[in-house]
Amino acid sequence: MAEESADSAYHSNGSSLEEEAERMEDEEQERLLSYWQSVGRGHQVDVPRDMAQPIQQLTRNNSPQERQSIPFTLIQRKEKLGDLLYEKRQYGKAKWACITMKEKQYEQSICLGFMKLMRYICEQNSSGLYLGITIPIVTIVHTNESQSEMTQSVTVAYYLPQVLQDEPPHPFDSDIIIEEWPSTIVYSRSFRGITNEDSIMREINLLAEILESPELCLQDTFIIAGYTNPAAANRHNEIWFLQRP
Repeated sequence: MAEESADSAYHSNGSSLEEEAERMEDEEQERLLSYWQSVGRGHQVDVPRDMAQPIQQLTRNNSPQERQSIPFTLIQRKEKLGDLLYEKRQYGKAKWACITMKEKQYEQSICLGFMKLMRYICEQNSSGLYLGITIPIVTIVHTNESQSEMTQSVTVAYYLPQVLQDEPPHPFDSDIIIEEWPSTIVYSRSFRGITNEDSIMREINLLAEILESPELCLQDTFIIAGYTNPAAANRHNEIWFLQRP
């Protein structure tokens, strides 16, 4: 009889602990979703409720130890009075998951594109597995010929982890396309803060002034590399110029 009583108490405590863990899990999910929704409103973007699970999963796995950096070869560092002006790097041929957005504002495009990629990373793919974070997440932007303004078309891209390069999981979202990018030389300059049309055009003009031969690079296509998610307040970014093939 005593054994039965102890056994039932054990199961009762076990159930209550599981229920408490589930409650805390739900509260954390709601808190994160609420935070992202408030950030989204600032960018005029609606963050739907079905983003709760991907947001939570990505947040949990977003420690520096969990992130895989995109490999590159450093060719040159250009400094002036101890300050780094830019780096010249070579990125190898690789597969990326890409989605092209054409919202009215750049921030809307990257938020909506990033959310779609988050779903793909967080199990909404043919493997059914969490794929892992790689940094940076990049966006390809285009300008008019005079480099005075950006066009609306923005491509948000996620570098597939090394173990998935040979056989990338298929996205459930038909808007996401797996592309193989050729080996590319880039000129990279770091900057912090928000990324919008004004800040990007400013960074493009800054790097164009610093480079000795900007004409060796594409004049209407640039990459913004983001090392922190779009919800972060003080983002770490880079502007990349792409050397002509």
